[in-house]
Formats: sequence, C-alpha cells, structure tokens
Amino acid sequence: MKIDISKEIIFKTARSGGKGGQNVNKVETMVEARWDINATTLVTEEEKELLKEVLKNKISINGFLILKSQQSRTQLGNKEIVVNKMNNLINVAIQKKKSRIATKTPNAVIEQRKENKIIKSKQKQNRKRINLDEL
Repeated sequence: MKIDISKEIIFKTARSGGKGGQNVNKVETMVEARWDINATTLVTEEEKELLKEVLKNKISINGFLILKSQQSRTQLGNKEIVVNKMNNLINVAIQKKKSRIATKTPNAVIEQRKENKIIKSKQKQNRKRINLDEL
C-alpha cells in the first residue's frame, strides 16, 4: 500500500543558489516542503511512531518532516522532486522489516573451519627453527 501525502504538504520557496544565471537572484526556485506527521490522517498512530523513529534526523522539534530541493532551475521541478522524495521516504519507512530467523551453523562448515585451523597451525610450526639437539 503506497501512501501519497502530496495534498498535505506545505510548500515554502526561497532564492536558490547554483544554476540559473542572472535569474538566480530574482526567482525563488528553492522549495522547502513540510509535512505535519502529528496532524495527518493518512497513517495510523503506530505508523506515526515508526516514522518518528526512522526519520528522526529529518523531523523538526514541532513534528514536521522537512525536505528541501534546489536541484532544478524551476520551482515546479523542485516541487516534484521534493514530493517524490517525501513519498519514497515515507513508504520505505513504513514498510515492516522481515525478522531474521537464526539458523544453526552446518556441521560441514564447522569441520572445514577446524581443518583450516590445523593447516594454519602446521604452516606456523614449519616456520620455527629446527633444534638439532632434539633430533
């Protein structure tokens, strides 16, 4: 189930750095998008808590998920980029991770490890000096 939050996003624009030539000083192309996690009705309370935990670095103190984009030279392009980023972040964060089932180490692997240890031990024994008195 994919969630589309584009209707609940609040946009704010500002002057952007980077590409744009003379336009860069006149046109507000950078887009900052905010989404209030606490006020949304698109996700359940359990999913809200999961979002807050997974995306804690991108969430403000007030509970807003904040993303910025200034890649495109147009405001519309940056809005599309931000909406896609937010939707992807949320949909990935909500997905439940499969728990790993612990398995027993196979006997063949254990035997191989023991054999490798023996081989290494013999190699190291062969590096020692030979004591002629013991022969």
